[in-house]
Amino acid sequence: MSDEVYRSLPERLVVRELRYRTKLKTTRTQETTLVTTLFDSKKHPADELAAPYGQRWRIETNLNHLKTTMGVAGVIKEMTIYALVYNLVRLVMLEAAERQNTTPARISFVDALRWPAQACSKLPPLRLATNPHRPHRYEPRVRKRRPKEYNQMRSPRRQLKQGLIR
Repeated sequence: MSDEVYRSLPERLVVRELRYRTKLKTTRTQETTLVTTLFDSKKHPADELAAPYGQRWRIETNLNHLKTTMGVAGVIKEMTIYALVYNLVRLVMLEAAERQNTTPARISFVDALRWPAQACSKLPPLRLATNPHRPHRYEPRVRKRRPKEYNQMRSPRRQLKQGLIR
């Protein structure tokens, strides 16, 4: 931020602070503090402001779909195609959600990804799988494959060979 922009900011900023609790899978509850400049509690109730915060995991999941399910190449042309396909899949999810009277987040991404390939055939439109609503689901971030049982090479090969000879 430039000095000019910084000096143009007000000296004080009045905000509204909200605290709400969410129940986790365990018996614990998590308290979250939300700070906003939306003051009218009738127009913007706390529950309405808290709901999008709980959906933040979906953003990460959608980015993960981009990176892992569809694969991401380093070439800009490929990235453009991936973005177009991803947006097409999200559009299919939106359309399926409207037809099935649910939210797009509940529609199976993999089913929606497979749908365009079958859409060209003369078969009736697919009914896409609907995922269960699991608001407090957290997935562990772990590697599936175990590392190799050999140590990493941390010294020159000659020294390692000499060690074997001894």
